[in-house]
Amino acid sequence: MCKTKIVATLGPASQTREKLTQLIRAGVNVVRLNFSHGSAEEHIERAELVRTIAQELNTTVGVLVDLQGPKIRIACFEQGSIQLTAGDKFILDGQLEPNSGNQERVGLDYPQLIQDLNCEDILLLDDGRVQLKVLEVNKQDELVITQVINNGKLSNRKGINLLGGGLSAPALTEKDKQDILTAAKLKADFLAISFPRNGADIDYARELAVKAGCHAQIVAKVERAEVVSSVEAMDDIIHASDVIMVARGDLGVEIGDARLPNVQKALITRSKHLGKPVITATQMMESMIENPLPTRAEVLDVANAVIDGTDAIMLSAESAAGLYPVEAVEAMVRIATGAEEQSSCAQDCWDKLQHLCNDAGKSFALSSMISASKVHKDLGVAIITQHGETPLLMSRCQSQATIWAVSDKPDLLSKLAILRGVTPVYMTNIEKNAEILAKQLVDHLSTQASEKQISSLLVTQLESVEGVGSVNVCRLLHLNSNEDLAA
Repeated sequence: MCKTKIVATLGPASQTREKLTQLIRAGVNVVRLNFSHGSAEEHIERAELVRTIAQELNTTVGVLVDLQGPKIRIACFEQGSIQLTAGDKFILDGQLEPNSGNQERVGLDYPQLIQDLNCEDILLLDDGRVQLKVLEVNKQDELVITQVINNGKLSNRKGINLLGGGLSAPALTEKDKQDILTAAKLKADFLAISFPRNGADIDYARELAVKAGCHAQIVAKVERAEVVSSVEAMDDIIHASDVIMVARGDLGVEIGDARLPNVQKALITRSKHLGKPVITATQMMESMIENPLPTRAEVLDVANAVIDGTDAIMLSAESAAGLYPVEAVEAMVRIATGAEEQSSCAQDCWDKLQHLCNDAGKSFALSSMISASKVHKDLGVAIITQHGETPLLMSRCQSQATIWAVSDKPDLLSKLAILRGVTPVYMTNIEKNAEILAKQLVDHLSTQASEKQISSLLVTQLESVEGVGSVNVCRLLHLNSNEDLAA
């Protein structure tokens, strides 16, 4: 199985017990529950089913709740849709009844949008398929007169983006605040915040989540142009979050296709530099909604994200509503495995990551793994973890070594399921005595080690990194003899 993690969105094509079992067997590490659709009861039921199946398969699968956020949309048309022609005048009317749209005008579900607009602004509707140039703004009467830039069909409730970003809609709606309560009930491992503007939005979401009893890791979905306007803006939101998601749909609409590739690479690079996991998402296998094989362009897209260092790659409609959800997962695993074959811990890995080591314990952990993995190509690393800090740190190396994060805390292990190259392992009655612990780990991991042809095991227990003590131990064992190579 590949080191890069697979996130799959659940939906009509993937929510049965049989299909979920197939998806997890195929390589899904995290399931995404899209709260733009479905009821709270349905989401809770799906989360419970995922965890039940994962337990039956003796594996760990994380649950990611994706909040809808302030998706700004037009209202509805009397006839369901209209056809616009370049050069037409078209009005956005903040006071029009929700279902009264016609050939001349349409209402808005977020009339406050009008307060953010100015003449010459370019509005992108339906992911940019229809583009409107703002000619006149009447903020008092909530009217925007626009000129249609290109021919296109416009139907009910299509989204609106402003080219270049800058819309002031808050990151959390009232619906999102209620959905956070549901996320707490289903014990979400990850909580994705849609359209955050800055780190302060993430801080606010975390505050609401903790108040609701939800202790999920907070995922910042990067979708707004202002978030990627500078390195400082990127770093602000990366610092505030636990995980970054490069949400290429709305982001691509706001910044334009030409900027998107470099922005994606920059987000992955900055997230790695700052020690945060990153998910690359949106249209990675779009053609597999209807076809059993990906296009060569999709193969290269997935592979490039893996080569750049993303922790996870995500399926949206491909697994939620597509005809080939299992095949899409299998294709991702196959492509990621191929891309990873040429990757290794770079010679300057220590130079790139040492800034994450703010104490001697972390330096010891990272340098031990880097050194051992370069000498022992058939190395496995077993990390005893209480808070997940050591696996996170070691996963930033992206070495070829197999890393097992061992804990007696199932909730923690689910949160580690997103880390590239880290396999969560549940083990009870973890021994304090180093000698007994070494034997316990060898016995517990021997089958997996044999399957991966691993002959050496670096046993790592770094209490100072985990914040649970002051003892830091690394032991290198021969699996065949349990003999210490180093201590």
